[in-house]
Amino acid sequence: MSSLRFARSALRARPSAFRVPLQRRGYAEAVNDKIKLSLALPHQTIFKSTGVVQVNIPAESGEMGVLANHVPSIEQLKPGLVEVVEEGGATKKFFLSGGFAVVQPDSQLSINAVEGFPLEDFSSDVCPKSRPVSRDTY
Repeated sequence: MSSLRFARSALRARPSAFRVPLQRRGYAEAVNDKIKLSLALPHQTIFKSTGVVQVNIPAESGEMGVLANHVPSIEQLKPGLVEVVEEGGATKKFFLSGGFAVVQPDSQLSINAVEGFPLEDFSSDVCPKSRPVSRDTY
Protein backbone atom coordinates (compact mmCIF):
# COMPACT_ATOMS: atom_id res chain seq x y z
CA MET A 1 0.00 0.00 0.00
CA SER A 2 1.43 3.38 -0.92
CA SER A 3 2.02 5.99 1.75
CA LEU A 4 -0.70 8.25 0.30
CA ARG A 5 -3.31 5.48 0.56
CA PHE A 6 -2.19 4.72 4.10
CA ALA A 7 -2.54 8.39 5.15
CA ARG A 8 -5.95 8.64 3.51
CA SER A 9 -7.22 5.53 5.26
CA ALA A 10 -5.89 6.80 8.61
CA LEU A 11 -7.79 10.08 8.15
CA ARG A 12 -11.01 8.24 7.36
CA ALA A 13 -10.63 6.03 10.41
CA ARG A 14 -10.13 8.87 12.92
CA PRO A 15 -10.78 12.28 11.33
CA SER A 16 -11.22 14.05 14.69
CA ALA A 17 -7.69 13.08 15.77
CA PHE A 18 -6.17 15.31 13.08
CA ARG A 19 -8.50 18.26 13.38
CA VAL A 20 -7.17 21.28 15.17
CA PRO A 21 -9.69 23.76 16.57
CA LEU A 22 -9.84 26.88 14.46
CA GLN A 23 -8.36 29.82 16.34
CA ARG A 24 -9.24 33.31 15.28
CA ARG A 25 -8.10 36.64 16.58
CA GLY A 26 -10.56 39.49 16.20
CA TYR A 27 -10.74 42.96 17.64
CA ALA A 28 -9.59 43.43 21.21
CA GLU A 29 -12.43 43.03 23.65
CA ALA A 30 -12.94 45.15 26.73
CA VAL A 31 -11.65 43.02 29.56
CA ASN A 32 -10.68 43.65 33.16
CA ASP A 33 -6.98 43.67 32.34
CA LYS A 34 -5.09 46.93 32.25
CA ILE A 35 -2.43 48.17 29.88
CA LYS A 36 1.15 48.63 31.06
CA LEU A 37 2.10 51.87 29.32
CA SER A 38 5.52 53.43 28.91
CA LEU A 39 5.81 56.74 27.06
CA ALA A 40 9.49 57.50 26.58
CA LEU A 41 11.70 60.12 24.99
CA PRO A 42 15.44 59.63 24.33
CA HIS A 43 16.37 61.46 27.52
CA GLN A 44 13.47 60.60 29.89
CA THR A 45 10.28 58.69 30.49
CA ILE A 46 7.41 61.18 30.58
CA PHE A 47 4.65 58.73 31.59
CA LYS A 48 4.61 55.22 33.01
CA SER A 49 1.61 53.40 34.48
CA THR A 50 0.11 49.95 34.95
CA GLY A 51 -3.51 51.09 35.44
CA VAL A 52 -4.36 52.36 31.97
CA VAL A 53 -7.66 51.32 30.40
CA GLN A 54 -7.21 52.70 26.86
CA VAL A 55 -4.66 54.65 24.82
CA ASN A 56 -5.63 56.57 21.67
CA ILE A 57 -2.70 57.12 19.31
CA PRO A 58 -2.25 59.05 16.03
CA ALA A 59 -0.93 56.22 13.85
CA GLU A 60 0.10 56.85 10.24
CA SER A 61 -2.57 54.35 9.18
CA GLY A 62 -5.24 56.32 11.08
CA GLU A 63 -6.33 57.11 14.62
CA MET A 64 -6.18 53.98 16.75
CA GLY A 65 -7.45 52.95 20.17
CA VAL A 66 -5.46 50.35 22.11
CA LEU A 67 -7.11 48.24 24.82
CA ALA A 68 -5.77 45.40 26.94
CA ASN A 69 -5.12 42.18 24.98
CA HIS A 70 -4.79 44.14 21.73
CA VAL A 71 -3.36 42.38 18.71
CA PRO A 72 0.45 42.76 18.80
CA SER A 73 1.62 45.35 16.30
CA ILE A 74 4.11 48.11 15.57
CA GLU A 75 2.68 51.44 14.44
CA GLN A 76 4.46 54.51 13.16
CA LEU A 77 3.05 57.65 14.77
CA LYS A 78 2.42 60.96 13.09
CA PRO A 79 2.59 64.25 15.01
CA GLY A 80 -0.47 64.59 17.21
CA LEU A 81 -2.13 63.90 20.53
CA VAL A 82 -1.84 60.70 22.53
CA GLU A 83 -4.76 60.32 24.92
CA VAL A 84 -4.36 58.07 27.96
CA VAL A 85 -7.57 56.96 29.71
CA GLU A 86 -6.82 55.84 33.25
CA GLU A 87 -8.77 53.50 35.52
CA GLY A 88 -10.95 56.15 37.18
CA GLY A 89 -11.91 57.71 33.85
CA ALA A 90 -9.36 60.53 34.11
CA THR A 91 -7.53 61.35 30.89
CA LYS A 92 -4.06 62.66 30.22
CA LYS A 93 -3.02 64.06 26.87
CA PHE A 94 0.45 64.36 25.40
CA PHE A 95 1.61 66.01 22.18
CA LEU A 96 4.17 63.91 20.31
CA SER A 97 6.22 64.91 17.30
CA GLY A 98 5.98 61.38 15.91
CA GLY A 99 7.59 58.08 16.82
CA PHE A 100 6.60 54.44 17.19
CA ALA A 101 4.09 52.50 19.28
CA VAL A 102 4.82 48.84 20.02
CA VAL A 103 1.91 46.72 21.26
CA GLN A 104 3.16 43.50 22.86
CA PRO A 105 1.11 40.36 23.54
CA ASP A 106 1.04 40.74 27.33
CA SER A 107 -0.90 44.05 27.29
CA GLN A 108 2.24 46.16 27.22
CA LEU A 109 2.36 49.33 25.13
CA SER A 110 5.62 51.17 24.57
CA ILE A 111 5.49 54.56 22.87
CA ASN A 112 8.84 56.01 21.82
CA ALA A 113 9.10 59.55 20.47
CA VAL A 114 11.81 62.11 19.80
CA GLU A 115 9.83 64.98 21.36
CA GLY A 116 6.77 64.94 23.57
CA PHE A 117 5.10 67.22 26.08
CA PRO A 118 2.04 67.03 28.34
CA LEU A 119 -0.74 69.06 26.77
CA GLU A 120 -1.12 71.07 29.98
CA ASP A 121 2.35 72.57 29.32
CA PHE A 122 0.95 74.43 26.31
CA SER A 123 -0.63 77.83 26.88
CA SER A 124 -2.17 80.34 24.50
CA ASP A 125 -0.58 83.11 26.62
CA VAL A 126 2.89 81.91 25.68
CA CYS A 127 2.21 81.52 21.96
CA PRO A 128 2.85 84.62 19.81
CA LYS A 129 -0.26 86.35 18.54
CA SER A 130 -0.83 85.89 14.85
CA ARG A 131 -1.17 89.00 12.79
CA PRO A 132 -2.78 89.37 9.40
CA VAL A 133 -0.35 89.14 6.52
CA SER A 134 -0.82 91.58 3.68
CA ARG A 135 0.02 90.81 0.07
CA ASP A 136 2.70 93.53 0.16
CA THR A 137 4.74 91.47 2.61
CA TYR A 138 5.68 89.00 -0.09
